[in-house]
Amino acid sequence: MKPSTLTRRTVILAAAASLPLSGALAQVADLNDAINKAGSLRMLSERLGKAWLALAQGIESSNAQQVLDKSAALFDRQLVELKTYAATPDVRDTYAKLEGAWGSYKTALTGAAPAKEGAATLLQYEAKVLALAHQGTTQFESATEKPLGKLVNIAGRQRMLSQRMAMYYLAAKLPVDATTAMGEIDKARAEFVRAMPVLRDAPQTTARIKDELQQAELQWVLFDAALQKVNVPSNYPVKHMSDVFVASEKMLAMMDRVTSLYSAIKT
Repeated sequence: MKPSTLTRRTVILAAAASLPLSGALAQVADLNDAINKAGSLRMLSERLGKAWLALAQGIESSNAQQVLDKSAALFDRQLVELKTYAATPDVRDTYAKLEGAWGSYKTALTGAAPAKEGAATLLQYEAKVLALAHQGTTQFESATEKPLGKLVNIAGRQRMLSQRMAMYYLAAKLPVDATTAMGEIDKARAEFVRAMPVLRDAPQTTARIKDELQQAELQWVLFDAALQKVNVPSNYPVKHMSDVFVASEKMLAMMDRVTSLYSAIKT
């Protein structure tokens, strides 16, 4: 790899790993912010799995460890914020259950060095956290009657899908149930592609957001090209996995900006 390329990749990963990812505030400001942060937990469940699977295979190890550590800390912080903000019994119940599921997942993530033997169990814990985080996000969206809340949710889900595709790419390469993993990539890819024009064509989408979406769509071409190599025999599997990790971090940064811009619109 050329020095300039290595430097550029290092800068991208360092910036992405340090992203606030909409978690800088100490409390939830309003319902749109709640949807954003609830969706962030959904994304973090996948990002953490991605980082763990990268570490298990020696992929981007330093950056993956940083992503895992900072994502776990952000999950802890945002979970507390959302539990505090939850105003109804059903939402409080969701976050109480999520707290329990997160405890098990966090132990699996951090209790031992990442290794292939623990991957299947880890993904089971991850699935429970994702399901509850998604439930909480949709509950907050249902509490607002404004279409903007749906756009915050969709944009935030794009954020999650970027991490889900990368996580299952790394699962397929380990491999952990490669057939299922590739099926999950295909489903996430189809959903991601369907959602982009929904965001682009929404009347609430500002010129700034359209510009960000255009940049994200350009990045998607590169990310998808890297994902397509999951089935291709290669003499450079480490490079291909590294490419997916890097591209997914950049995709995440772009869609996080889009989500935050929707969340900040005042109507």
